[in-house]
Amino acid sequence: MAPQVLIVGCIDFATEDYEELCQKYSIEYYTSKSRQEFIDDCANKYKDVPIIYRSPESQSVVGPFDKELVSCLPAALKYIVYCGAGYDSIDVEACAERKVMVSHTPIAVDDATADIAAILILNCHRNVLAASENLRQGRWRNGVRMGVDPQGKVLGVLGAGGIGRTLAKRMFGFDLKKIQYYNRSRLSEELEKEYHLQYVDFETLLKTSDIISVHCPLNASTTHLISYKEFAMMKDNVIIVNTARGKVINEAALVNALERGKVLAAGLDVFEQEPKISAGLLSHPRSVLLPHIGTFTNESQYKMEKLVLDNMVAALEQDTLLTPVPEHKHFFKK
Repeated sequence: MAPQVLIVGCIDFATEDYEELCQKYSIEYYTSKSRQEFIDDCANKYKDVPIIYRSPESQSVVGPFDKELVSCLPAALKYIVYCGAGYDSIDVEACAERKVMVSHTPIAVDDATADIAAILILNCHRNVLAASENLRQGRWRNGVRMGVDPQGKVLGVLGAGGIGRTLAKRMFGFDLKKIQYYNRSRLSEELEKEYHLQYVDFETLLKTSDIISVHCPLNASTTHLISYKEFAMMKDNVIIVNTARGKVINEAALVNALERGKVLAAGLDVFEQEPKISAGLLSHPRSVLLPHIGTFTNESQYKMEKLVLDNMVAALEQDTLLTPVPEHKHFFKK
């Protein structure tokens, strides 16, 4: 008998919840050792599996769930419950064509990722990491760039979903002049008031923000959303922070903007070709670089896995998803 759920990846934090569900449902870990073996297994021993639980760890074995792989997934598959807020490693359009619905984990990542964005913003203002390294090398403050204050600055939030709004809440306490945002759809008046946000168009955000923090998903329309043209529009000495996806920013254009002094400092937790980082960023004294630790906390990892398991149960028991990806939400409207 085929399992009801196939785990493609691993569950490391919500283990007690997982064990409880194993008493009620037939859940099995995948055993494939390569992408081709996984494709073969999908056509044979997993062909009757209706739900796949996928986590990023599976990427090293089976690779992305691109159009090619989606076309080879089990014939009976109805749902993919994914452990991650960003889901650019899954071709959701190809899934929709097969009537396979996909969920992700928004909300669960908001606090931890917004914290990292705030940390990067403050580091970029006060040059904290460079100053710490200077001290360790016995130079005290000699050669350390003078910092700037965040007070009185304009923060531009590019993408006002859960993470962007949580960042606004974090940064409001720093007496900013204004927090403005651009989003694909404007927020309600109530949300704007709650998070002290003012809506502006994309170009206005670029031209008038002292700090730009990126929080939009990666897709065809947001790939290199910020490139040479966009950097040219920005204020001199702008601070750029990205905790979303590396490919939203053209890294070559960012390095160019840093080198010519357009960008005062860049704080990045994500990169175009992770874990590879461009030499221009690694060597630049005004770049603050982190190894994609936005959700790298015990609490966040548990919340993410628990939400995936909740989506799994909803799929099993109610034939629905709690947090479908935005592209699939319309399939659930009655």
